[in-house]
Amino acid sequence: STETTLYVLTVYFGAVGIKKMGDALKVGILADILSFIVSFFIVLFVFGR
Repeated sequence: STETTLYVLTVYFGAVGIKKMGDALKVGILADILSFIVSFFIVLFVFGR
């Protein structure tokens, strides 16, 4: 989920001293959105409607 993405970015980037996480944040949130969409279609396929 998105809060996990934000937590991991904050902890990992803070541990190595990176201040700017712009592109990593965009990619992480995009991956969250895509995983939601894909899981939606998998559920439709498995349980049918």
